[in-house]
Amino acid sequence: MTNHSDSIDPTDPIDEPAVTLRTPAELADALPYLLGFRPENSIVLIALQGPRGRFGGRVRLGIPERAEDWPAVAEQLAQCLVSGCERRSVRPDGVVAFLCQEPGGSAGDISGLSGRQVMERLRPLAQTLRTACGDLDIPVLEAVCVSDGRFWTYCCPDQRCCPADGTPLPPAGTSVLAAATAYAGRQVGPDQGKLRARLKPWRTAAAAAQESALHAAAVALVPRILDEGGHDEVAEETLDLAHRLMARLAAAPPKPDPLDADLQDDELLAHDEAAAVILGLQDRTTRDRAAEWMEGQEARSALRLWRALARRCVGPFYEHAAAPLTLAGWVAWSLGDLIEGQEALTMALAADPHYTFALLLYPVCGADDDPEPIRRILRGERAQREPEVAAAEGASATDDASQHLGAVDHLSPAVSTAASVPTGSSGPVGPGVGFGADAGAGVPTEPEARTDTDIGSAPRSHRRRSRPSARTTRPSGGAGTGPRNRRPAVRRDTRSDQ
Repeated sequence: MTNHSDSIDPTDPIDEPAVTLRTPAELADALPYLLGFRPENSIVLIALQGPRGRFGGRVRLGIPERAEDWPAVAEQLAQCLVSGCERRSVRPDGVVAFLCQEPGGSAGDISGLSGRQVMERLRPLAQTLRTACGDLDIPVLEAVCVSDGRFWTYCCPDQRCCPADGTPLPPAGTSVLAAATAYAGRQVGPDQGKLRARLKPWRTAAAAAQESALHAAAVALVPRILDEGGHDEVAEETLDLAHRLMARLAAAPPKPDPLDADLQDDELLAHDEAAAVILGLQDRTTRDRAAEWMEGQEARSALRLWRALARRCVGPFYEHAAAPLTLAGWVAWSLGDLIEGQEALTMALAADPHYTFALLLYPVCGADDDPEPIRRILRGERAQREPEVAAAEGASATDDASQHLGAVDHLSPAVSTAASVPTGSSGPVGPGVGFGADAGAGVPTEPEARTDTDIGSAPRSHRRRSRPSARTTRPSGGAGTGPRNRRPAVRRDTRSDQ
């Protein structure tokens, strides 16, 4: 059995208890605490650094459906992990690999399989990961499969310690690492499924009415948006309506439960109101102005609105969700919620793999970089139109932000270089390759940006950590009138997690 040890450096400025992980069982139990959430259908690579094997950077990628894609994905992940570590001047000394997939998962036809059968199906992927890392002179010291409440190691052939039927995972929250995490005042975030459920399109009876409203809005708004004379007028109408909806949401009684809160937000938006804002946001200049609502209470109301609008992008309008999902990811990241930011941006690129704004944001969000340079750009552009809200920084950091982002979108004329995104291959989860973050598949090397005027009714089918080591157990206007044609009150658990 492969042992791995991880402990706290006594010279570390953060006073936290030492944690040592020695066995695959402890590694499997540690994964949610290292990532900050419980991964699903994922490949995870975590770097080990130094003689004591301290955890460093990590990457996560959805497991591609097709086995023929596995070699390219393994090579991409290994290169991404190593290059991310080298940017921080610490080359990995080893890697721990995790393959997480439930028998009812979405990668390939695995319905009806047992956890052991899933493990065997993924064995070639584990070997491919070991080969890809070995080609970079980085050994995979442990490879663990987690499925159906059990784990297996691909590196230990001794069935006396690693039985063929797997080993049950320890009860959640009972390990030393869980105790250390609680002691440090940190919590593991929700499962990915719960995060996605807050952003996925409706699959209830109300979806048909929302789709009809979207078709009607497309017929009414698209000609005006494409017309030079009506473009600015539609932009102002969209932003004014969004402001009124944000105020309406902010005035509603708070709901501590996320599902209840989302249900309340859904009931406060009329179908025609949601459709008008969704269609208006397909114009990139309008979307960029909406992205300026990224701080304070304004940002919290905006995040609720973007989530609600993403849920309204139903049926053939699913690709339109790229705009509200990207805004949700940007605002969540700006507010310090890195996990939701990464998940929303991943979903945005799943909706539209060529959506330029999401392609711009996901590498820097995925690297857990500081969003402040982007905020300065947006503050500066808002200040030019609205001097009364000018921030102290103004737009002085535009050039610095251009260098920081290395990507292009409409945010600023200074941000004008070609998008710098890693090579990808097809897979079930949208892109998100980054150091210390989620990684997805399907990112082209040189993306052909979506034309932001493709908005018709028939769319095409907080900073940086001072010490990027998981060894500290860090998870990584007026309210307006009431809405017409409110959707029926439907519990969120009726929405499919498809």
